[in-house]
Amino acid sequence: MSEATTLPTPLRGWAERELAGAAPARDASHSRQNPRVWELVRGDGRRFYLKVSATARMYERETFALRHAAPALGAGRAPQLHASSAEHLALLTTAVPGRPAKELPLTAAEEYEAHRQGGLLLARLHTAGDLTGHWRAEAEGALQSAAHRADRHLEEAGDRLTPAQHTLVRHLAGRLRHAGPLPLGFIHGAAGPRNLLWSGRAAWVGFARSRFAPVVQDFVTLACGVWADRPRLRGAFLGGYGRELTPQEQHALTCLAGLDAVRALTPGAAHDDPDAAARGQRTLHRLMTGVFA
Repeated sequence: MSEATTLPTPLRGWAERELAGAAPARDASHSRQNPRVWELVRGDGRRFYLKVSATARMYERETFALRHAAPALGAGRAPQLHASSAEHLALLTTAVPGRPAKELPLTAAEEYEAHRQGGLLLARLHTAGDLTGHWRAEAEGALQSAAHRADRHLEEAGDRLTPAQHTLVRHLAGRLRHAGPLPLGFIHGAAGPRNLLWSGRAAWVGFARSRFAPVVQDFVTLACGVWADRPRLRGAFLGGYGRELTPQEQHALTCLAGLDAVRALTPGAAHDDPDAAARGQRTLHRLMTGVFA
């Protein structure tokens, strides 16, 4: 949690109007600077979170997700949107039981079940929403867009990569541009242990990067993180998800992992997440040695 920050007066006024009364506020922001999050407790004891999005785009994505996709996960499995304010880029949501799985001292059996249920819920999310019109067009072009961003991320990463790593990532970006059609759906966008809550039941939070895209993009954080050291959790997650990745998806995942690693080495990512650089270098090492799977 970050250093405590007082809830600004305009936001407090808006929240109290929406909650029909005063509610004590506690800074609940993560160590990253954005987004800002406060926990509010209404007079009847019900807990809410007030979240100020880092950008208008993230506000729009999270608002859309909570209105149109997250309800498919079921009661208590995702936050419910109580109110939103485009003026403040703020969302007021119900609290979801549980804590991030990565912060809990879980037994092996509990951790396995948390990830199994996480996969089951992600499968529900991937089939939520109306994948038509411009949403489908955006999803179909998502891998091309990711590949096009590779040059910018490589330039920003600079000498944090070796020449051989530069060459590898450019090669992976080229392969991604020629990836064939892949299963599409509504993705969480940041599906990992930080946003997977556990209370004896799994729930997902943190939908600011959600969007329609190839569903394989939702497995990048996991593949570059916890799955690298805990293949058993990969099996649990995909068991809950209901299927293994297709060969085409595994190919795309490998390419996306390289792009994600470079992005993790940019100064901005390192500022937001102190662990990003180490994760990026480890992913690049796995790719260079051919052990990424």
